[in-house]
Amino acid sequence: MHRIFAALPVPGAIAERLLPLRADLPGVRWRLREHFHITLQYYGGVEIEIAEEIAAALERVDAPALDLELAGVGWFGRKEPRAIYARIGESSALTQLATECRKIARTFGLKVDANPFRPHVTLAYCKDAPLSQVRAWSEDFQSLRSAPFLIDQFHLFESFTGDRRQSRYQAQADYRLGQ
Repeated sequence: MHRIFAALPVPGAIAERLLPLRADLPGVRWRLREHFHITLQYYGGVEIEIAEEIAAALERVDAPALDLELAGVGWFGRKEPRAIYARIGESSALTQLATECRKIARTFGLKVDANPFRPHVTLAYCKDAPLSQVRAWSEDFQSLRSAPFLIDQFHLFESFTGDRRQSRYQAQADYRLGQ
């Protein structure tokens, strides 16, 4: 089985802006810089034939290049934080791109998250992190903003189990935006 997902890369300068957000929070495991991305659609574990068909379907996605920006921080898991993230500002073009990637998942009968698309960069995963400390961290960094940054491609990544309980992501296919 191949664990695959479609995602946007995070430019190096933006990734550098995110690194200082790391704080000494109990129960929080910070992601490595090279893991930063903006997930469009997680396809899950699929056979190689399905992965190849998804890759081919993504080639047909027609979407413009994107001007995105950082717009604060947050966490998933209202009372029991599961992940800490940097929020990406609203973009109808980004939402449409994610919708196209979700349609491809449905075409292959794959599970699609029922929640609305919430663009973000996962910074850390949490296990038994105190809500009060995550909330305080969020308040400290809520003013995080960036100038717009251009994204002109997305990738189909494969996730491999890595060392220290962190997966390794490898781009298996690249797709241009705004062609």
